[in-house]
Amino acid sequence: MARNRVIYQSEALYVSDTIASTGVSGNRQLDRVQSANYNFAINRQNINQYGELARIDAIVLQPPTVGLDFSYYLTDGTNERALGFYVATGAATSGNFVSGHMTATSGKNFYIVTDSEGTDANSAVASSTTGSAGAVKSIIGIGNGFLSNYKLDVAVGALPKVSVTIEAANMLATGSYYTTGAGYSGITGQNPAINPPDGLSYSSTGVLLPSGQSNLGNSLISALRPGDVTLTFGAITGDGQGTIGDLSQTSNGIHVQSASLDIPLSRTPLQRLGSRFPFARTVDFPVVAKLSVNAVLNEITAENLASVLNLSNGTDLTLTINKAGTATPAMSYVIKNARLDSESFTSSIGSNKTVDFTFSTQIGGPNDIINGIFVSGIGSGSVFSAGAN
Repeated sequence: MARNRVIYQSEALYVSDTIASTGVSGNRQLDRVQSANYNFAINRQNINQYGELARIDAIVLQPPTVGLDFSYYLTDGTNERALGFYVATGAATSGNFVSGHMTATSGKNFYIVTDSEGTDANSAVASSTTGSAGAVKSIIGIGNGFLSNYKLDVAVGALPKVSVTIEAANMLATGSYYTTGAGYSGITGQNPAINPPDGLSYSSTGVLLPSGQSNLGNSLISALRPGDVTLTFGAITGDGQGTIGDLSQTSNGIHVQSASLDIPLSRTPLQRLGSRFPFARTVDFPVVAKLSVNAVLNEITAENLASVLNLSNGTDLTLTINKAGTATPAMSYVIKNARLDSESFTSSIGSNKTVDFTFSTQIGGPNDIINGIFVSGIGSGSVFSAGAN
């Protein structure tokens, strides 16, 4: 029976370990997804000639632009690991968060699985009545996806949420069905990736995705809460470190209302003659990560802007979100060697006086433990099995 519509109930989002990952162990469902949008655009060169008004052809000169953006509630770092970020278990003191995106790779594949209308994608396993072997569904595969932006938003009255933007090379829509085998059950599909050196498609290669699940992380966190967020500003306390508002989170300090961590990883597609697709998408360096903070102002501390210009030292900022009802950090983001870029005050009749800060740091190399973003999460264990295929 044809579907009348598709809603979030019937969809699930997966990511692969590499573009060559074809088995259950090499593909992973993402947790707590809230939205997923995808698109493509084909750039064509019109061929016109004297003697004819209309074009005689429209040739594709540039590779198609495939985009994917999605958002999810922050949990324990499992999604971040699946996306290729380095998330430590324990203290976030080593291992740059974006180090996995600095190396030359062919990207990752993403799959949007759509189940039958009225069926939960996370419960229609092969052994169930609604998801018996052979039940038809569909898959949108997005091949050679590279992360171009990661953004974390925390705010009073809102659950911490991550937004991700992906640039990819190919999109493939196929039919699918549940299948079972020796010790596994999964969802069949086809590989949407392009082999960068020769531009040949993997579409004839089969892919087996794991059956949908509600909880994939080890900590079983449904969502983190704004009341468990702590933001510390290191040495920036208004005592000559370059800020006028008192940033200590005490009765005399500011009252943080929201914070946004933005890590842009813009990429340049590298092309060459003889290939229709880029042979690589490299990160444009230097990469500058920014932390924006909005707060209700309380006390004003003594500071001279002229002295700020002479400061050469940065500081470490820490954004920690505890597991609900505990003092255990579920996720911790350390922004190392950050500098204050701007400070803006807003005051009007009928509202509290607020202040906005913007801090920035540059992403260092994989072995740089002085600069960049360092993240730890309560989740543990491998996201993909060793030797995943």
